[in-house]
Amino acid sequence: MNSNLYQPDTLIQSKPQNRELSRLKARRQRWLTVHLWLGLTLGLLLSIYGITGSILVFHAEIDEWLHPEMLTVQPLAHAEYRPLAEIFAAGKQAMPPAAKHTFATYPRNEFAAFKLRYAVAGADGSLENWEVAVDPYTTNISGKQLKRRSSDWLPSTFIGLMFELHFALLIPGELSEPIVGMSAALLIISTLTGLIVWWPLTGHWRNALTFKAKAGKVRFNYDLHKTSGFYTLLVMLPVLFSGIYMVLPHNVVPVLELFSPVTYRYWFQSQPPYPNAPAIGMDDAVAIALKQYPTGRPHWIYGATEPTKTYTVCQDGVDAPGSILQRRCTVIDRYSGKILDLDDPSLPTATAGEIFTHWQWPLHSGQAFGMAGRILVFITGLACPVLFVTGVIRWRQKRRAGQNSRKDFAV
Repeated sequence: MNSNLYQPDTLIQSKPQNRELSRLKARRQRWLTVHLWLGLTLGLLLSIYGITGSILVFHAEIDEWLHPEMLTVQPLAHAEYRPLAEIFAAGKQAMPPAAKHTFATYPRNEFAAFKLRYAVAGADGSLENWEVAVDPYTTNISGKQLKRRSSDWLPSTFIGLMFELHFALLIPGELSEPIVGMSAALLIISTLTGLIVWWPLTGHWRNALTFKAKAGKVRFNYDLHKTSGFYTLLVMLPVLFSGIYMVLPHNVVPVLELFSPVTYRYWFQSQPPYPNAPAIGMDDAVAIALKQYPTGRPHWIYGATEPTKTYTVCQDGVDAPGSILQRRCTVIDRYSGKILDLDDPSLPTATAGEIFTHWQWPLHSGQAFGMAGRILVFITGLACPVLFVTGVIRWRQKRRAGQNSRKDFAV
């Protein structure tokens, strides 16, 4: 009797709920269409970004494994590094006099060599980029290799190829920047639409978060696609956005400045006091940075190869109270040695925009959270081709099922 009394109310209440569920399903179907076509058109690029990104997370280790005789050294007992000026001088002697010192990578541990980059004009008029490895304990040259010749389509080394694929898709010139940036922006939309499609409208969260037990191939492929996308979402989004920032900073920074002031270290320029004024050495720039951050270990050192270019010294391991990140970059005038900018989120003058941009490279590489962060980025990169392949398989399965249904209806 009680059941009959309450049955009409239950039916009345269920109709709006059914209409709302139908509306949500229709909206999800529209987003599914967007997600489908973005995935089919950009999935291959996502796979390339993911695979190359996973490799580049450990590019230093891989490079040393591929070239151990050049990039690794045997530390001497109780030996210390030779002065930077001697190390840079040794690298310079291994190159032609006209070579420009463009970049240096400080050894990542006691078994790694100094890696010095030089740009020099080739015999055919092309620009060549060379890497010279120097033993920091003896200043002996442990090897050198051609990294890239401007007249060649492909880089000369495996890691160089991975970098070119990841950041430029091997597209020559500046055309690569908008292509990579726009594709990454569309992949962010694809990721977000995937979250909308994944969201369980009926509240069956366990089914959405796990694999169905004893399921067939079709269901397994579906579960692999949705779980791979969901569990890598929190890493995928910041990695994609930071990629846009790194290839299109001149477009991203003005947008960020609508919300908070931002300084970008590559905008600073050295001011020569008079024509042909002498410049300080790269070792002097490192000494200035170390004076600013004595506990920091130099990592990347950008050379000042043109009259208005600046030195930039990036250091790791800077212990600043209240700051998670321990990386700092110091921009230095090549003539006066004056510090032009500090990329330091712990400064009281640091704006929200500057803190945000400071996080982009550590997030993209995973180094923001140490080895755990690098592993997460590595796994997320490997998930990219999995998402593409399982998405294509899912699309083909549904397409085949639709074709069979139409055949059955025609019969």
